[in-house]
Amino acid sequence: MHPYEALLRASYAAFNAQDLAGTLKALGPKVEWQDQLEGVTLHGPDAVGAYWERQWAVLSPQFELKHFELTDDDHVVLTLLQTLHGKDDKPISRGLVRHVYEFQDGLVRKMTVLYS
Repeated sequence: MHPYEALLRASYAAFNAQDLAGTLKALGPKVEWQDQLEGVTLHGPDAVGAYWERQWAVLSPQFELKHFELTDDDHVVLTLLQTLHGKDDKPISRGLVRHVYEFQDGLVRKMTVLYS
């Protein structure tokens, strides 16, 4: 297994468990992250962590990795099955999404969502 795949699998497992510290371990100090709720780019692990906490307050998102693609030495595209539940555990949506990662020094430097 590629080291980036192992890192991202561990990060998604932590995210699914709403383990903030475990999820943040994959992020570099200057990470840029696409905020799906506000439509802006977040900068730094603290901003990303606050974003996830806001998400978890209203949603219960779960991600299952379906496909890992290393497009070059520092870029990865993941295909994931995303399942969203409300805090009342009622399903909201379920479908495939793609997250694109750029790495620097072995950690996530940037994440964007690829829309098809």
